[in-house]
Amino acid sequence: MPSRPNILLLFTDQERADLVAPDGLPVETPNIDRLREEGMWFDSAYTPTSICTSARASLLTGLYPHAHGLLNNSHEADAIRTEFSERLPTFGELLDSSGYTNTYLGKWHVSHERGPSEFGFRYFGGSDVHHDNFDVAFNYYRETRGISIEESAVEDRIYAGSGENKTLIAGTDPVDVEASRPYFLAEVTINALERWADGDGPFFHRTDFLGPHHPYVIPEPYASMYDPSEIEPWDTYAETFNGKPRVHEQYLGYRGVSEFDWEVWSRIVAKYFGFMTLIDDQIGRILDAVDELGLTDETAVVHTSDHGDFVGSHRQFNKGPLMYDETYRIPLVIRWPDVVEPATHTEAFVRLHDLMATFLEWADIERPSGLHARSIHPLLTGQRPDNWPESVYAQFHGDEFGLYSQRMVRTHQYKFVYNGPDRNELYDLTADPGELQNLIGHPEYAAARDKMSTRLTDWMDRVDDSLGGWVPNTF
Repeated sequence: MPSRPNILLLFTDQERADLVAPDGLPVETPNIDRLREEGMWFDSAYTPTSICTSARASLLTGLYPHAHGLLNNSHEADAIRTEFSERLPTFGELLDSSGYTNTYLGKWHVSHERGPSEFGFRYFGGSDVHHDNFDVAFNYYRETRGISIEESAVEDRIYAGSGENKTLIAGTDPVDVEASRPYFLAEVTINALERWADGDGPFFHRTDFLGPHHPYVIPEPYASMYDPSEIEPWDTYAETFNGKPRVHEQYLGYRGVSEFDWEVWSRIVAKYFGFMTLIDDQIGRILDAVDELGLTDETAVVHTSDHGDFVGSHRQFNKGPLMYDETYRIPLVIRWPDVVEPATHTEAFVRLHDLMATFLEWADIERPSGLHARSIHPLLTGQRPDNWPESVYAQFHGDEFGLYSQRMVRTHQYKFVYNGPDRNELYDLTADPGELQNLIGHPEYAAARDKMSTRLTDWMDRVDDSLGGWVPNTF
C-alpha cells in the first residue's frame, strides 16, 4: 500500500444514501457518480447514530456514542454534554502529530465551545451559528458581488408547524449560484488545495457542507430543477404506524408535519433533490481542481455524510428515534488511484467511524487501544477478512424531544430495534424493504427475533455498551 497519501474528505449533512447510490433516486449527481466510477462504492455503509453531534464525534474518535459521551446535540438546552472530552484521542490530533498538514472548512457541531483548531486542524471557518462568525467572511464575499443579506429574502417558503414554533423547511434563495454558501465553501476549498499543492508532506483537508440538511433553501436553477408533479410518493409514505412504537406517530405532531399531504411533501422533496445537485456541482469543481493541480494520483478522496434524512419517508421530517434506513444508511465512496480498482463496490457492512481507523492506517499511525472502529482498507483492495462482521450495530440516545434509548442490529435480511420505553421492532428486509410491518410479535418470526436479539447482545458485549447489563434481560 502506498503510504501516507493526501486525504480529501468531502462531507455532507443529512445526505441519504439513495440520493447517490447506483440504483438510487432520480437525482443528478454526475460528480459523485464520477467518484463511484473511479473508485469504490460501499452499499452497506451506516452511521453509528442518526444525530449530528454524536455521529461526528464518533467519526473523530472511532468510538460509539456511549463511549465518547456526546449523546445528543451539543448546542441544545438538554445536551448531556456540551464539550468533547480532552482525554480521547482523535484522528485530527494523531494525523497532526505525525506530520500531516490538516485543514478544515465548514460545519463542525461537536464541542459547543472548542472548535477544530483544538483538535489538530487549521480551521478556515464556515460552520453554523453555534460555532463561529464565518458569516462575516461569507457576507463580505457576497458584498463583493453586490449582494447583501437583506436582499436575500427567501421566496416560496414552506414551513412546518405554526406561530412561534414554525420551522422553515424549504424555499428559493433569490441570489446567483456564485453567491450561495455551497459555492463559497467550494471556492475556499479550492484555495486551500492550491496552497497545499506546492507544500511539503501529506495534507488532510475536510470540507463539511451544511447541506442537504434543511432548510432546503437554494438558488435557481436548482430550486426548480425537479418538478414536484413528477416525483412519486416514497413507498414508505404508506406508513400507518400500526404496531410501531408510539413515538413514531407522536413525532409528526412534534415536527409540525402531521397535516402535510404528498402535494406539500413533493415540493419539499424537489428542493432536497435540488440541494443535492447543487452540492454535487461544487464537489465537481473541487475534483476538477484536484486534477488541475496534479494531486489526483496521490490523493485519497472520500465522500460520505453524518446520517440521512426522512424528507417525507414514513411521513416524517428530519430525524429522531426512528432507526429506519433512510436516516441510518449513509453514502460512502472512496477514490484512490492505483490502490482502489475503479468502478468497484462492496456490500460488506461498514460504519462512519471506521473511517477514523482507516485514516490512521493510511497515515501509518498506530491505532489507539479500545477503538470500536476497524480499518476498511482491506475492502478497498478487494480483500474481505474472514472475520468481517455480518451485521451492523447502531445506537440512539435522544434529541431535543427527550432522551430515548435505542439499539439496532441489522443484517442483510433482518433489522432488530430495541426501544427501552416501548415495543421493540423486527423487520424482514427481504419481504418488506420499506420497514412498514413490525413483526416483533409475529409467531412465525420468533426464531428470527431470538437470533437477532442475541446478535444485539453480542454487539453490546463487544463494544462494552453501558446498557449491556440491562437490555438483554428485557428479551
